[in-house]
Amino acid sequence: MEHNDSTILIVDDEPDFLRLLKRLIQSELECEIFTALSGYEAIEILKDHHIDVAFVDIKMPGMDGFEFLDYVRENYPWLTVIMITAYGCIEVAVKAIKKGAYDFITKPVEQDVFFLSLKKAMERTKLLSENLRLRRSVQVQEAFKNVVGRSVAMQKVFEIVKMVAPTDMTVLLRGESGTGKDLIARTIHELSTRKDGPYVAVNCPTVPEQILESELFGYKKGAFTHATSNKKGLFQEANGGTIFLDEIGDIQPSLQTKLLRVLQEKEIKPLGDTKTVKVDVRVIASTNQNLEEKMRQGSFREDLFYRLNVVPIEIPPLRQRKEDIPLLVEHFLEKYSRELNKTRKRVSPELMEMFFHYDWKGNVRELENVIVRGILFAIDEEIQPQHVGFHGKSENGVWCTKVDFSLPYRDAKEEVLKEFHHRFIGNLLERTSGNISQAARLCGIERQALQHLIKRYKIDVNAYRN
Repeated sequence: MEHNDSTILIVDDEPDFLRLLKRLIQSELECEIFTALSGYEAIEILKDHHIDVAFVDIKMPGMDGFEFLDYVRENYPWLTVIMITAYGCIEVAVKAIKKGAYDFITKPVEQDVFFLSLKKAMERTKLLSENLRLRRSVQVQEAFKNVVGRSVAMQKVFEIVKMVAPTDMTVLLRGESGTGKDLIARTIHELSTRKDGPYVAVNCPTVPEQILESELFGYKKGAFTHATSNKKGLFQEANGGTIFLDEIGDIQPSLQTKLLRVLQEKEIKPLGDTKTVKVDVRVIASTNQNLEEKMRQGSFREDLFYRLNVVPIEIPPLRQRKEDIPLLVEHFLEKYSRELNKTRKRVSPELMEMFFHYDWKGNVRELENVIVRGILFAIDEEIQPQHVGFHGKSENGVWCTKVDFSLPYRDAKEEVLKEFHHRFIGNLLERTSGNISQAARLCGIERQALQHLIKRYKIDVNAYRN
Protein backbone atom coordinates (compact mmCIF):
# COMPACT_ATOMS: atom_id res chain seq x y z
CA MET A 1 0.00 0.00 0.00
CA GLU A 2 1.40 3.38 -1.04
CA HIS A 3 1.61 6.06 1.66
CA ASN A 4 0.25 9.50 0.75
CA ASP A 5 -0.09 12.65 2.88
CA SER A 6 -3.17 13.87 0.98
CA THR A 7 -6.58 14.16 2.65
CA ILE A 8 -9.61 13.09 0.61
CA LEU A 9 -13.29 13.95 1.04
CA ILE A 10 -16.11 11.86 -0.48
CA VAL A 11 -19.58 13.42 -0.64
CA ASP A 12 -22.54 11.23 -1.66
CA ASP A 13 -26.04 10.65 -0.31
CA GLU A 14 -25.71 6.85 -0.70
CA PRO A 15 -24.00 5.31 2.41
CA ASP A 16 -23.14 2.08 0.56
CA PHE A 17 -21.34 3.99 -2.21
CA LEU A 18 -19.40 6.03 0.37
CA ARG A 19 -18.14 2.84 2.05
CA LEU A 20 -17.32 1.26 -1.34
CA LEU A 21 -15.29 4.24 -2.56
CA LYS A 22 -13.50 4.61 0.78
CA ARG A 23 -12.45 0.91 0.72
CA LEU A 24 -11.31 1.29 -2.89
CA ILE A 25 -8.99 4.19 -2.01
CA GLN A 26 -7.71 2.44 1.12
CA SER A 27 -6.81 -0.65 -0.95
CA GLU A 28 -4.19 1.43 -2.81
CA LEU A 29 -3.37 4.46 -0.66
CA GLU A 30 -2.65 5.00 3.03
CA CYS A 31 -4.19 8.45 3.52
CA GLU A 32 -6.82 10.24 5.58
CA ILE A 33 -10.35 9.97 4.18
CA PHE A 34 -13.48 11.88 5.27
CA THR A 35 -17.02 11.07 4.16
CA ALA A 36 -20.21 13.16 4.11
CA LEU A 37 -23.80 12.29 3.22
CA SER A 38 -24.67 15.83 2.13
CA GLY A 39 -23.14 19.08 0.91
CA TYR A 40 -23.94 20.76 4.23
CA GLU A 41 -22.13 18.04 6.19
CA ALA A 42 -19.16 18.34 3.79
CA ILE A 43 -18.93 22.10 4.41
CA GLU A 44 -18.61 21.48 8.16
CA ILE A 45 -15.75 19.06 7.46
CA LEU A 46 -14.01 21.68 5.28
CA LYS A 47 -14.20 24.19 8.13
CA ASP A 48 -12.36 21.85 10.51
CA HIS A 49 -9.92 20.01 8.20
CA HIS A 50 -7.60 20.72 5.30
CA ILE A 51 -8.84 18.73 2.29
CA ASP A 52 -6.78 18.20 -0.87
CA VAL A 53 -9.21 16.34 -3.17
CA ALA A 54 -13.00 15.99 -3.01
CA PHE A 55 -15.19 13.48 -4.87
CA VAL A 56 -18.69 14.95 -5.03
CA ASP A 57 -21.91 13.39 -6.27
CA ILE A 58 -23.94 15.74 -8.48
CA LYS A 59 -27.48 14.61 -7.64
CA MET A 60 -28.07 15.02 -3.92
CA PRO A 61 -31.07 16.31 -1.96
CA GLY A 62 -30.77 19.77 -0.42
CA MET A 63 -27.44 21.16 -1.65
CA ASP A 64 -26.54 19.41 -4.90
CA GLY A 65 -23.02 18.87 -6.22
CA PHE A 66 -23.00 22.03 -8.35
CA GLU A 67 -23.99 24.23 -5.40
CA PHE A 68 -21.27 22.62 -3.30
CA LEU A 69 -18.78 23.23 -6.14
CA ASP A 70 -19.71 26.95 -6.19
CA TYR A 71 -19.08 27.14 -2.44
CA VAL A 72 -15.67 25.45 -2.79
CA ARG A 73 -14.56 27.73 -5.65
CA GLU A 74 -15.44 30.76 -3.50
CA ASN A 75 -13.91 29.64 -0.21
CA TYR A 76 -11.29 26.93 -0.93
CA PRO A 77 -9.73 27.76 -4.34
CA TRP A 78 -6.86 25.27 -3.91
CA LEU A 79 -9.23 22.29 -3.41
CA THR A 80 -9.49 19.97 -6.43
CA VAL A 81 -13.03 18.69 -7.03
CA ILE A 82 -13.96 15.62 -9.08
CA MET A 83 -17.69 15.23 -9.84
CA ILE A 84 -19.39 11.82 -9.74
CA THR A 85 -22.77 10.89 -11.19
CA ALA A 86 -24.76 7.92 -12.41
CA TYR A 87 -26.06 10.11 -15.19
CA GLY A 88 -22.98 10.25 -17.40
CA CYS A 89 -24.22 12.46 -20.22
CA ILE A 90 -21.85 14.83 -21.98
CA GLU A 91 -23.95 17.92 -21.12
CA VAL A 92 -23.54 17.30 -17.37
CA ALA A 93 -19.80 16.72 -17.78
CA VAL A 94 -19.35 19.96 -19.71
CA LYS A 95 -21.36 21.90 -17.12
CA ALA A 96 -19.23 20.45 -14.30
CA ILE A 97 -15.97 21.42 -15.98
CA LYS A 98 -17.24 24.91 -16.84
CA LYS A 99 -18.22 25.49 -13.21
CA GLY A 100 -14.69 24.66 -12.05
CA ALA A 101 -14.59 20.89 -11.51
CA TYR A 102 -11.23 19.35 -12.35
CA ASP A 103 -12.60 16.06 -13.68
CA PHE A 104 -15.74 13.99 -14.08
CA ILE A 105 -16.26 10.24 -13.53
CA THR A 106 -19.38 8.08 -13.75
CA LYS A 107 -20.94 5.33 -11.69
CA PRO A 108 -20.19 2.47 -11.65
CA VAL A 109 -16.60 3.56 -11.05
CA GLU A 110 -13.87 1.96 -13.17
CA GLN A 111 -10.86 1.41 -10.91
CA ASP A 112 -8.13 2.37 -13.42
CA VAL A 113 -9.95 5.52 -14.52
CA PHE A 114 -10.64 6.46 -10.90
CA PHE A 115 -7.01 6.20 -9.70
CA LEU A 116 -5.65 8.00 -12.78
CA SER A 117 -8.01 10.90 -12.06
CA LEU A 118 -7.11 10.86 -8.35
CA LYS A 119 -3.36 10.90 -9.08
CA LYS A 120 -3.66 13.91 -11.39
CA ALA A 121 -5.94 15.67 -8.90
CA MET A 122 -3.42 15.28 -6.06
CA GLU A 123 -0.62 16.62 -8.28
CA ARG A 124 -2.77 19.63 -9.20
CA THR A 125 -3.58 20.37 -5.54
CA LYS A 126 0.10 20.17 -4.64
CA LEU A 127 1.04 22.66 -7.38
CA LEU A 128 -1.79 25.02 -6.45
CA SER A 129 -0.90 24.91 -2.75
CA GLU A 130 2.75 25.68 -3.50
CA ASN A 131 1.73 28.53 -5.79
CA LEU A 132 -0.55 29.98 -3.12
CA ARG A 133 2.24 29.63 -0.53
CA LEU A 134 4.69 31.53 -2.76
CA ARG A 135 2.14 34.23 -3.51
CA ARG A 136 1.44 34.57 0.21
CA SER A 137 5.18 34.88 0.89
CA VAL A 138 5.51 37.67 -1.70
CA GLN A 139 2.43 39.38 -0.25
CA VAL A 140 3.94 39.25 3.26
CA GLN A 141 7.27 40.70 2.04
CA GLU A 142 5.47 43.51 0.21
CA ALA A 143 3.29 44.31 3.24
CA PHE A 144 6.33 44.49 5.57
CA LYS A 145 8.54 46.51 3.18
CA ASN A 146 8.22 49.73 5.23
CA VAL A 147 8.41 48.05 8.65
CA VAL A 148 12.12 47.68 9.31
CA GLY A 149 13.51 45.45 12.03
CA ARG A 150 15.48 42.28 12.62
CA SER A 151 15.65 42.49 16.40
CA VAL A 152 14.09 39.74 18.48
CA ALA A 153 11.52 42.22 19.81
CA MET A 154 10.35 43.19 16.32
CA GLN A 155 10.33 39.60 15.07
CA LYS A 156 7.84 38.79 17.84
CA VAL A 157 5.66 41.68 16.64
CA PHE A 158 5.85 40.43 13.04
CA GLU A 159 4.81 36.92 14.08
CA ILE A 160 1.73 38.19 15.92
CA VAL A 161 0.84 40.42 12.95
CA LYS A 162 1.05 37.49 10.52
CA MET A 163 -1.15 35.34 12.77
CA VAL A 164 -3.85 37.93 13.46
CA ALA A 165 -3.98 39.67 10.05
CA PRO A 166 -6.08 37.02 8.21
CA THR A 167 -8.72 37.12 10.97
CA ASP A 168 -11.27 39.85 11.64
CA MET A 169 -10.30 40.28 15.29
CA THR A 170 -10.00 43.77 16.76
CA VAL A 171 -6.38 44.78 17.45
CA LEU A 172 -5.01 47.28 19.96
CA LEU A 173 -1.51 48.57 19.17
CA ARG A 174 0.30 49.91 22.20
CA GLY A 175 3.56 51.79 22.37
CA GLU A 176 5.23 55.18 22.66
CA SER A 177 4.78 57.90 20.05
CA GLY A 178 6.94 57.41 16.98
CA THR A 179 7.31 53.62 17.27
CA GLY A 180 5.47 52.97 13.99
CA LYS A 181 2.00 51.89 15.15
CA ASP A 182 0.46 53.37 12.00
CA LEU A 183 2.76 51.25 9.79
CA ILE A 184 1.85 48.09 11.72
CA ALA A 185 -1.86 48.90 11.35
CA ARG A 186 -1.55 49.29 7.57
CA THR A 187 0.48 46.08 7.38
CA ILE A 188 -2.28 44.17 9.17
CA HIS A 189 -4.77 45.52 6.62
CA GLU A 190 -2.53 44.60 3.67
CA LEU A 191 -2.21 41.01 4.93
CA SER A 192 -5.92 40.62 5.66
CA THR A 193 -8.78 39.35 3.52
CA ARG A 194 -9.96 42.98 3.45
CA LYS A 195 -6.85 44.23 1.63
CA ASP A 196 -8.85 45.12 -1.48
CA GLY A 197 -11.29 47.14 0.63
CA PRO A 198 -10.77 50.68 1.93
CA TYR A 199 -8.27 51.57 4.66
CA VAL A 200 -9.35 54.64 6.63
CA ALA A 201 -7.01 56.17 9.24
CA VAL A 202 -8.35 58.60 11.85
CA ASN A 203 -5.97 60.61 14.04
CA CYS A 204 -8.33 61.09 16.99
CA PRO A 205 -6.44 63.86 18.89
CA THR A 206 -6.26 66.15 15.83
CA VAL A 207 -10.06 66.29 15.37
CA PRO A 208 -12.06 68.45 17.85
CA GLU A 209 -14.47 66.46 20.01
CA GLN A 210 -17.62 68.11 18.61
CA ILE A 211 -16.51 67.33 15.04
CA LEU A 212 -15.09 63.83 15.60
CA GLU A 213 -18.51 62.27 16.19
CA SER A 214 -19.94 63.56 12.90
CA GLU A 215 -16.72 62.57 11.10
CA LEU A 216 -16.90 59.00 12.39
CA PHE A 217 -20.64 58.38 12.12
CA GLY A 218 -21.82 60.92 9.53
CA TYR A 219 -24.97 63.03 9.71
CA LYS A 220 -28.34 63.68 8.11
CA LYS A 221 -29.28 66.91 6.42
CA GLY A 222 -30.50 69.41 9.03
CA ALA A 223 -28.82 67.62 11.96
CA PHE A 224 -27.13 70.94 12.85
CA THR A 225 -26.82 74.45 11.44
CA HIS A 226 -24.38 73.81 8.60
CA ALA A 227 -25.58 70.28 7.72
CA THR A 228 -26.97 71.19 4.29
CA SER A 229 -26.81 67.62 2.95
CA ASN A 230 -26.39 64.03 4.09
CA LYS A 231 -22.80 62.98 4.79
CA LYS A 232 -21.35 59.52 5.18
CA GLY A 233 -19.15 58.96 8.21
CA LEU A 234 -15.72 57.36 8.14
CA PHE A 235 -17.12 54.05 9.41
CA GLN A 236 -19.35 53.90 6.32
CA GLU A 237 -16.42 54.95 4.12
CA ALA A 238 -14.45 52.03 5.57
CA ASN A 239 -17.25 49.51 4.94
CA GLY A 240 -15.78 46.22 3.72
CA GLY A 241 -12.32 47.30 4.87
CA THR A 242 -10.42 48.54 7.93
CA ILE A 243 -10.64 51.64 10.10
CA PHE A 244 -7.58 52.65 12.14
CA LEU A 245 -8.37 54.76 15.22
CA ASP A 246 -5.02 56.30 16.09
CA GLU A 247 -4.51 57.36 19.75
CA ILE A 248 -7.89 56.06 20.90
CA GLY A 249 -7.07 57.03 24.51
CA ASP A 250 -7.79 60.70 23.69
CA ILE A 251 -11.49 60.33 22.81
CA GLN A 252 -14.03 61.66 25.29
CA PRO A 253 -16.35 59.38 27.37
CA SER A 254 -19.48 60.45 25.46
CA LEU A 255 -17.96 59.25 22.19
CA GLN A 256 -16.60 56.09 23.82
CA THR A 257 -20.19 54.95 24.44
CA LYS A 258 -21.11 55.29 20.77
CA LEU A 259 -17.91 53.58 19.68
CA LEU A 260 -18.73 50.67 21.98
CA ARG A 261 -22.04 50.25 20.14
CA VAL A 262 -20.20 49.93 16.83
CA LEU A 263 -17.95 47.20 18.21
CA GLN A 264 -20.83 45.31 19.84
CA GLU A 265 -23.63 45.68 17.29
CA LYS A 266 -21.68 46.41 14.08
CA GLU A 267 -23.94 49.38 13.43
CA ILE A 268 -23.81 53.18 13.62
CA LYS A 269 -26.39 55.94 13.98
CA PRO A 270 -25.61 59.11 11.96
CA LEU A 271 -26.29 62.41 13.74
CA GLY A 272 -29.89 63.48 13.26
CA ASP A 273 -31.00 60.05 12.05
CA THR A 274 -33.53 57.80 13.79
CA LYS A 275 -32.33 54.63 12.08
CA THR A 276 -29.12 52.68 12.51
CA VAL A 277 -26.88 51.63 9.62
CA LYS A 278 -25.08 48.26 9.54
CA VAL A 279 -21.33 48.43 8.84
CA ASP A 280 -18.84 45.68 8.06
CA VAL A 281 -15.57 47.13 9.36
CA ARG A 282 -12.50 45.73 11.06
CA VAL A 283 -11.27 48.02 13.84
CA ILE A 284 -7.59 48.55 14.67
CA ALA A 285 -6.86 51.06 17.44
CA SER A 286 -3.65 52.44 18.92
CA THR A 287 -2.61 54.28 22.05
CA ASN A 288 0.52 55.66 23.68
CA GLN A 289 -1.29 56.04 27.01
CA ASN A 290 -1.79 53.83 30.04
CA LEU A 291 -5.42 52.87 29.48
CA GLU A 292 -5.52 50.82 32.68
CA GLU A 293 -4.70 53.97 34.65
CA LYS A 294 -7.29 55.96 32.69
CA MET A 295 -9.88 53.29 33.59
CA ARG A 296 -9.01 53.64 37.28
CA GLN A 297 -9.46 57.40 36.95
CA GLY A 298 -12.82 56.88 35.23
CA SER A 299 -11.82 58.63 31.99
CA PHE A 300 -11.85 55.48 29.83
CA ARG A 301 -14.66 52.92 29.75
CA GLU A 302 -13.68 49.47 30.97
CA ASP A 303 -16.10 47.68 28.61
CA LEU A 304 -14.68 49.58 25.62
CA PHE A 305 -11.14 48.68 26.66
CA TYR A 306 -11.92 44.95 26.65
CA ARG A 307 -13.68 45.26 23.28
CA LEU A 308 -10.57 46.92 21.82
CA ASN A 309 -7.99 44.80 23.63
CA VAL A 310 -8.92 41.50 21.92
CA VAL A 311 -5.42 41.15 20.45
CA PRO A 312 -2.94 43.58 22.07
CA ILE A 313 0.37 44.15 20.26
CA GLU A 314 3.14 45.99 22.12
CA ILE A 315 5.47 47.93 19.79
CA PRO A 316 8.89 48.25 21.49
CA PRO A 317 10.60 51.66 21.73
CA LEU A 318 13.77 52.17 19.71
CA ARG A 319 15.99 52.19 22.80
CA GLN A 320 14.97 48.54 23.37
CA ARG A 321 15.91 47.46 19.85
CA LYS A 322 19.03 49.45 19.04
CA GLU A 323 20.36 46.65 16.84
CA ASP A 324 17.76 47.84 14.30
CA ILE A 325 19.32 51.32 14.07
CA PRO A 326 21.74 50.54 11.17
CA LEU A 327 18.87 48.99 9.17
CA LEU A 328 16.60 51.96 9.85
CA VAL A 329 19.36 54.40 8.92
CA GLU A 330 19.93 52.63 5.58
CA HIS A 331 16.19 52.49 4.94
CA PHE A 332 15.73 56.23 5.53
CA LEU A 333 18.86 57.16 3.58
CA GLU A 334 17.59 55.20 0.58
CA LYS A 335 14.02 56.46 0.86
CA TYR A 336 14.67 60.18 1.35
CA SER A 337 17.66 60.47 -0.98
CA ARG A 338 15.27 59.29 -3.69
CA GLU A 339 12.31 61.42 -2.57
CA LEU A 340 14.40 64.59 -2.10
CA ASN A 341 16.39 63.93 -5.29
CA LYS A 342 19.67 64.13 -3.39
CA THR A 343 22.92 62.21 -3.76
CA ARG A 344 23.02 59.06 -1.62
CA LYS A 345 24.90 59.85 1.59
CA ARG A 346 26.23 57.78 4.47
CA VAL A 347 26.29 58.35 8.22
CA SER A 348 29.72 58.94 9.74
CA PRO A 349 31.03 56.42 12.32
CA GLU A 350 31.01 59.17 14.96
CA LEU A 351 27.33 59.92 14.37
CA MET A 352 26.41 56.23 14.23
CA GLU A 353 28.11 55.69 17.58
CA MET A 354 26.11 58.59 19.00
CA PHE A 355 22.93 56.97 17.67
CA PHE A 356 23.69 53.87 19.75
CA HIS A 357 24.10 55.89 22.95
CA TYR A 358 21.08 58.12 22.46
CA ASP A 359 17.75 57.60 24.28
CA TRP A 360 15.45 58.26 21.28
CA LYS A 361 12.50 59.68 23.19
CA GLY A 362 10.83 60.30 19.83
CA ASN A 363 11.68 56.74 18.70
CA VAL A 364 11.85 55.81 15.00
CA ARG A 365 10.20 59.05 13.93
CA GLU A 366 12.94 61.06 15.65
CA LEU A 367 15.65 59.00 13.92
CA GLU A 368 13.84 59.52 10.62
CA ASN A 369 13.86 63.30 11.11
CA VAL A 370 17.58 63.29 11.92
CA ILE A 371 18.36 61.40 8.70
CA VAL A 372 16.21 63.78 6.62
CA ARG A 373 18.09 66.76 8.07
CA GLY A 374 21.38 65.03 7.31
CA ILE A 375 20.45 64.43 3.68
CA LEU A 376 19.44 68.09 3.31
CA PHE A 377 22.30 69.77 5.18
CA ALA A 378 25.38 67.53 4.85
CA ILE A 379 27.98 69.27 2.69
CA ASP A 380 29.69 66.14 1.37
CA GLU A 381 28.80 62.43 1.15
CA GLU A 382 29.17 61.82 4.89
CA ILE A 383 26.64 63.06 7.45
CA GLN A 384 28.43 64.40 10.53
CA PRO A 385 26.90 65.26 13.96
CA GLN A 386 27.19 69.00 13.28
CA HIS A 387 25.15 68.67 10.08
CA VAL A 388 22.10 67.53 12.05
CA GLY A 389 22.71 69.41 15.30
CA PHE A 390 23.07 66.10 17.09
CA HIS A 391 24.62 66.11 20.55
CA GLY A 392 24.01 62.48 21.45
CA LYS A 393 22.73 62.90 25.00
CA SER A 394 22.50 59.60 26.80
CA GLU A 395 20.92 58.55 30.10
CA ASN A 396 24.21 59.35 31.83
CA GLY A 397 24.68 62.75 30.25
CA VAL A 398 26.47 63.80 27.07
CA TRP A 399 28.35 61.13 25.17
CA CYS A 400 31.26 61.94 22.92
CA THR A 401 34.13 60.11 21.26
CA LYS A 402 37.56 60.53 22.82
CA VAL A 403 39.72 62.32 20.28
CA ASP A 404 43.48 62.94 20.61
CA PHE A 405 43.76 66.37 18.98
CA SER A 406 47.56 66.19 19.02
CA LEU A 407 47.43 63.53 16.28
CA PRO A 408 47.29 64.29 12.56
CA TYR A 409 43.72 64.24 11.12
CA ARG A 410 43.97 60.82 9.50
CA ASP A 411 45.50 59.19 12.58
CA ALA A 412 42.89 60.76 14.87
CA LYS A 413 40.08 59.61 12.58
CA GLU A 414 41.53 56.07 12.50
CA GLU A 415 41.61 56.00 16.30
CA VAL A 416 37.94 57.05 16.43
CA LEU A 417 37.02 54.40 13.87
CA LYS A 418 38.92 51.77 15.79
CA GLU A 419 37.14 52.67 19.02
CA PHE A 420 33.77 52.70 17.26
CA HIS A 421 34.24 49.30 15.61
CA HIS A 422 35.56 47.66 18.78
CA ARG A 423 32.56 48.91 20.76
CA PHE A 424 29.94 48.35 18.06
CA ILE A 425 31.10 44.94 16.83
CA GLY A 426 32.02 43.88 20.36
CA ASN A 427 28.46 44.62 21.46
CA LEU A 428 27.10 42.50 18.60
CA LEU A 429 29.44 39.58 19.32
CA GLU A 430 28.60 39.74 23.00
CA ARG A 431 24.88 39.45 22.20
CA THR A 432 25.45 36.57 19.77
CA SER A 433 28.10 34.74 21.86
CA GLY A 434 30.65 35.23 19.08
CA ASN A 435 28.41 34.00 16.23
CA ILE A 436 29.61 36.11 13.26
CA SER A 437 26.75 35.12 10.92
CA GLN A 438 24.14 36.12 13.48
CA ALA A 439 26.00 39.35 14.28
CA ALA A 440 26.09 40.22 10.55
CA ARG A 441 22.33 39.70 10.29
CA LEU A 442 21.71 41.90 13.33
CA CYS A 443 23.67 44.86 11.96
CA GLY A 444 22.51 44.42 8.36
CA ILE A 445 25.80 43.79 6.57
CA GLU A 446 27.24 40.78 4.74
CA ARG A 447 29.12 38.18 6.80
CA GLN A 448 32.22 38.62 4.65
CA ALA A 449 32.19 42.40 5.24
CA LEU A 450 31.91 41.89 8.99
CA GLN A 451 34.81 39.39 8.94
CA HIS A 452 36.89 41.97 7.06
CA LEU A 453 36.20 44.59 9.77
CA ILE A 454 36.99 42.08 12.54
CA LYS A 455 40.32 41.29 10.87
CA ARG A 456 41.15 44.93 10.12
CA TYR A 457 40.55 46.13 13.68
CA LYS A 458 41.99 42.97 15.27
CA ILE A 459 38.89 42.07 17.25
CA ASP A 460 39.24 38.81 19.22
CA VAL A 461 36.07 36.82 18.40
CA ASN A 462 37.10 33.91 20.66
CA ALA A 463 36.89 36.19 23.67
CA TYR A 464 33.13 36.40 23.12
CA ARG A 465 32.69 32.66 22.60
CA ASN A 466 33.88 31.68 26.06
